[in-house]
Amino acid sequence: MKLSKTYGYLNKELDIIEYALSNAIQADNDVLREASTQLLQAGGKRIRPVFVLLCGQLGNYNIDRIKTVAVSLELIHMASLVHDDVIDDAELRRGKPTIKQLYGNRVAMYTGDYILARALENITALSKPTAHRVLSKTMVQVATGEIEQIKDKYNWDQNLRSYLRRIKRKTALLIATSCKLGAIAGDVPEADAEKLYRYGYYIGMSYQIIDDILDFTASENELGKPAGNDLLQGNITLPVLVAMKDKNFSDLVKDTFKDPNQVSERQMANLLTELKKTNAITESYKISDHYLKKALNELVTIPNHKAKQTLQSIAKYIGKRRS
Repeated sequence: MKLSKTYGYLNKELDIIEYALSNAIQADNDVLREASTQLLQAGGKRIRPVFVLLCGQLGNYNIDRIKTVAVSLELIHMASLVHDDVIDDAELRRGKPTIKQLYGNRVAMYTGDYILARALENITALSKPTAHRVLSKTMVQVATGEIEQIKDKYNWDQNLRSYLRRIKRKTALLIATSCKLGAIAGDVPEADAEKLYRYGYYIGMSYQIIDDILDFTASENELGKPAGNDLLQGNITLPVLVAMKDKNFSDLVKDTFKDPNQVSERQMANLLTELKKTNAITESYKISDHYLKKALNELVTIPNHKAKQTLQSIAKYIGKRRS
């Protein structure tokens, strides 16, 4: 079963958000408009808007307020993808050429900046200062996380704490903020909004860990990029950190990446084979499961509602995700 089936009843609302996203990225400049549209049409899970919708439904649901929040959060996510692809020199995303590949680094960076600016412009339609403060603090943390990821590239001596802090800022905080801002837009009681924020944080941590696992276990066709691509880019993810507890694997990684620009496909294939011989994948799933259990626990006292059941179903789906 696909994740989208767990929230299929939201398709009408998601269509409204998709239309609003398209309107939000329109620009007078032809290049900005075409590049932004190219990114939007590449698709995506739109999981952040889903969390906004579900958490908003736990209160006084208003599609206009919810749409404003959902569009801004998805635009921020889209902008970060454009910037990531420039930093990683990525040619493909979701199996399609990146903005960087199609238009070059300069246009890609300005496209990301433009999309981010439209996100900030859009959120001003929501007259809730608390939401603006939450969003701005999140964006500061996301930017810090991106800098940390660049700093830690090919740093084989980093520890688990560094990795967890990085994925918190890279992924979990934006999902947590999606949940909280959805709740704020829906006038959900503050105590419940905080629980939903923590739910989103734990879900985000688990989701990113599983993404990092799949980078080694899924096929290139499923990933839309070569298996092991994160490691090839110098990003040290959880499976690598766990596998490097094995001295033989640690030595192999360091030897393979003596010159990061000269790593061959054969060497990468060998690394993937050797990583799978360790307990790295199993241990990484255990850590993901730990976060999922914490996420589900945050929902226990949330009032019963179809949206709550869907939030529970999403968590359980993520826990079983293997592709």
